[in-house]
Amino acid sequence: MINMTYAVYTESLTRTFGDIVAVDRLNLRVNRGEIYGFLGPNGAGKTTTIRMLCGILAPTAGRGRVLDYDVVAEAEQIKKRIGYMSQKFSLYEDLTVAENVDFYASIYGLTGSVKRERGEDIFRTAGLAGRTGQLAGTLSGGQKQRLALGCALVHRPELLFLDEPTAGVDPLSRRDFWGLLYELAAAGTTILVTTHYMDEAEHCNRLGFIYGGKLIAEGKPDALKASSAGAVYKITPASVGAAYAALLQGLPGATISILGNNVHVSGVGVDEVTLARVLSNAGVAYAALEPAKPSLEDLFVMFIGQEGRA
Repeated sequence: MINMTYAVYTESLTRTFGDIVAVDRLNLRVNRGEIYGFLGPNGAGKTTTIRMLCGILAPTAGRGRVLDYDVVAEAEQIKKRIGYMSQKFSLYEDLTVAENVDFYASIYGLTGSVKRERGEDIFRTAGLAGRTGQLAGTLSGGQKQRLALGCALVHRPELLFLDEPTAGVDPLSRRDFWGLLYELAAAGTTILVTTHYMDEAEHCNRLGFIYGGKLIAEGKPDALKASSAGAVYKITPASVGAAYAALLQGLPGATISILGNNVHVSGVGVDEVTLARVLSNAGVAYAALEPAKPSLEDLFVMFIGQEGRA
């Protein structure tokens, strides 16, 4: 029995391309009104999953419902009620800002005064009221991002799919963009977003980690960090590259990641004595070696590493 309280619900959702399994028996639950972060490396199956949920791509096996509609039998109903924004922004660069919004409004069946009012709302919300006659192709990355989001929202969808929407955008624009997402979520819009930025993932209500088409971990950010197995150690070496290489060679089963000027290490059997010995044997000097709270980036590397080894 499918629980209709979910905005997204899948059971063993699968998609293959020949012998390649892109999405493998995925069981996904997204609550209404939440921001759900869908994380995974390139090729993990994130975009394929979103395309199935949007009714663009039919699953090979399994089933799914979006806003209570079946992703296969009722795909057209889904498309009317969702918004989708890809990392390429889905804009027509040879059209003006106003023409892009007008085009997308027409696709969603908006006409007359409703179309005009929605357009004005989008220009104001996106901070583009003074640029309506400017070609979309001449906008900055942050402006294109806000315009693309506006086009995805012009019909006021209940559910918004965002596929790496902040890729290649400067930090200030990313912050402003997420401010808009918080406002949307507070107003009741459900958001499923993929991102490679762990600072963005921290602000999602829940996270799902996907690898090899499988959901390998899921939960609230703080709960995931609290439940991580094994201690995490932070090393501040004289040479990050030398420390990373030494640890890879000396601790082949450990999870190792670089965060700024530090190296984080975790895994079964990893402790301060072992780390100090490996670094000393390799002649790597360091200013600090201490326990650290796991970050989402640590978890990301840890989950992917564990699954890859399995």
